[in-house]
Amino acid sequence: MTAACSKASEHTLVMKNNCCLTGLGYYVPEKIMTNHDFALLMDTSDEWITTRTGIKQRHVCTHQACSDLAYQSSVLALKEASLTPRQLTHVIVATFTPDAFIPNAACLLLEKLGHRNIAALDINTACTGFIYGLELARGLCMLPGEANVLVVASEVLTSRVNFADRVTCVLFGDGAGAAVVSSSCHGAAGMSGRLVDVNLKADGALGELLTLKGGGSAHPLALGDTVTENFFVQMAGREVFKHAVRSMYNVSMEILERNNIRSGDIDLVVPHQANIRIIEALAKKMNLDPANLFVNVQKYGNTSAASVPIALAEAKETGRINPGDLVLLVAFGGGFTWGSALVQY
Repeated sequence: MTAACSKASEHTLVMKNNCCLTGLGYYVPEKIMTNHDFALLMDTSDEWITTRTGIKQRHVCTHQACSDLAYQSSVLALKEASLTPRQLTHVIVATFTPDAFIPNAACLLLEKLGHRNIAALDINTACTGFIYGLELARGLCMLPGEANVLVVASEVLTSRVNFADRVTCVLFGDGAGAAVVSSSCHGAAGMSGRLVDVNLKADGALGELLTLKGGGSAHPLALGDTVTENFFVQMAGREVFKHAVRSMYNVSMEILERNNIRSGDIDLVVPHQANIRIIEALAKKMNLDPANLFVNVQKYGNTSAASVPIALAEAKETGRINPGDLVLLVAFGGGFTWGSALVQY
């Protein structure tokens, strides 16, 4: 859709800042694990997994860590933004599967990029991590001076998946997505997107429905202890499904309403790629045209925080985003956390 015929171009959006996504990139490891591969390991089938999740395959790390995936996606995002690592002012990594507790993944990424003496921090809001990172970047871009913030979401989820649990282990894959968020679109080499608005929510009372407790200070590991199920993702699937659909719907409608936009005016919706049934339920509730929905869960599975930036970068790469388009990002994750963002191209 061109700017001339874009539905979003009919609206005058009030820009609260000049913050822009000037570069995107994504990376997934080479190894692919298909549903047929799982069928060789446990009592499941391609038909069972596909009909319940929409997932056909997922990419799996064999020797790479979180910062390795983050580095590969960052290089691509920086290239698209026509920036060198030395021009970055901040690095934010969203993950709950970092290389280590200390040093954080952002410091390790900074070292891999050959840069130092700037702020580097990790955030953990599970699957909503990238959208939380965009809001932090937007705040940094409002400070005096030029800012180029690298926001990366990188997950090695298969390192925290219980492969004895056939219900959850088939859902997850590994990958990373990155965005360069700059305080100005000036100088961007290609099509950039203005970050119009971000809407974030959380509810800790529901945290027990999706957890990874083992190794935390409330569930410490003593020398010689056996690793238990607490060290892997645990999820109450049906309850999470209901909260995910309702929360993503509410946070999406709220951001549209406060920017005077109707759901039918959105050119593309990029939701968290958790499960095709969640995506379809959200689309139905929002009365979205399926043509305006980007889905790649069949190729990558649920990559948690990396899900939205991988999908956004792939949507742009494949021509699903054009000048003038208004894009809605929305995600839901453990904590619970959820959030939405509007990007105007």
